[in-house]
Amino acid sequence: MALLIKNGRITTATDHYVADILCEGETIAAIGRGLAAPAGAEVIDATGKYVFPGFIDPHVHIYLPFMGTYSKDDYDSGSRAALVGGTTTLIEMCCPSRQEEPLSGYELWLSKAEGLSACDYSFHMAVTRFDDSAEKQLREIVKRGIASFKIFLAYKGAFGIDDYELYQTLRLAKELGVIVTAHCENAELVGAMQKRLLAEGKTGPEWHEPSRPVRVEAEGVHHLMTFAEQTGAHVYVVHTSNSDAVWAAAAARQRGVHVWIETVAPYLMLDETYAAKPDFEGAKYVMSPPLRCKRHQDALWNALASRMISTVATDHAPFDYQGQKEMGRGDFTKIPNGIPSIEDRVNLVYTYGVQRGRIDLHTFVDACSTQAAKLFGLFPRKGTIALGSDADLVVYDPQYRGTISQKTQTMNVDYSAFEGWPIEGRPSAVTVRGAVMVREAKFVGQLGYGKLLKREPTHV
Repeated sequence: MALLIKNGRITTATDHYVADILCEGETIAAIGRGLAAPAGAEVIDATGKYVFPGFIDPHVHIYLPFMGTYSKDDYDSGSRAALVGGTTTLIEMCCPSRQEEPLSGYELWLSKAEGLSACDYSFHMAVTRFDDSAEKQLREIVKRGIASFKIFLAYKGAFGIDDYELYQTLRLAKELGVIVTAHCENAELVGAMQKRLLAEGKTGPEWHEPSRPVRVEAEGVHHLMTFAEQTGAHVYVVHTSNSDAVWAAAAARQRGVHVWIETVAPYLMLDETYAAKPDFEGAKYVMSPPLRCKRHQDALWNALASRMISTVATDHAPFDYQGQKEMGRGDFTKIPNGIPSIEDRVNLVYTYGVQRGRIDLHTFVDACSTQAAKLFGLFPRKGTIALGSDADLVVYDPQYRGTISQKTQTMNVDYSAFEGWPIEGRPSAVTVRGAVMVREAKFVGQLGYGKLLKREPTHV
């Protein structure tokens, strides 16, 4: 069935104008004033509302075995939560352990999404070891349409790789034209500081940040930049939490390294005082890298406004406070890491970024949709509003006023990190390839509608 969205304020990374959008056969068929609705078409009146391209979250964990437990969302709750929040495409981190085979890991992660996800999806393929067998499998995974890798310079013994493996991964990425997304810390330093703090009886969640301080993250970025410079690989620094790490990447960019920077919504909204909440409540706010002091939060907003930071993702990793986060009582290193935010990212960045004058509307769309599409081989199919693009659209009501609450969220987790936070705007309708999936913050779509997005390597 055709869909006509009328009189919306169409806003992309570069343009802003009032027009109608006609969607037919999963794509955008026409854009203009006064378009007529075909027979049988659904009509949505977007007068006074924005129409954004569907938002893309390029860093999520839906299925995640971690620290002896599993993340709470699956592609039922996770994709519905994404759509309610205006995100129409997810790129999940596929993270088998060092002991698992890459190809079987990829097929396992894929099986969790196929036939269940309501939104479109793809994966970053984690390289958690590098040998001849792993290389052969990675080549096959790229042939299957996965055009990005993920590496960890942390979590030694689980996901982390050594310098030989780092070099070989970047070498292969350069050859294949795929981009490498990277968690940047210094695993040796983290391990040593964790051990020292625990020996001193410093066991609460407030000690998570001192065990992984700013310079440890910045050093990890600097380390990655050295290897990227030597190999010519294209790299993407995930979940950047502080200005020191941003500048380490920016300095490399100035000397010709192909590097892009991601931050995530929790770093823009929260600071280290949340992880210091009493009675172990701070465990709700433990993620890696950790939340930082307020000055780094302000610096991230400034870097986003100048587009030194390219994307805003979530690093969504939902673990219940009761029974899961509580595994770390008496030892902060055993707290499952993650702050659930897949449902809240768009509304938070709009409310506390656009509405507060920290970023403009075009930067908002660019960082939350367009840049991810461009970097990960989805543009112009995704990330913009143009003839022939997928009809992934968000009709956004800037007049809405409400608050975030665990009681009303779609995410399958027992708390909200943003409980009681006011929001000023929310999606009133969300479409995926022309199908209406959300109306007034309620999922009305079909589970299983989402497709695996096969991507071609573009970073040659």
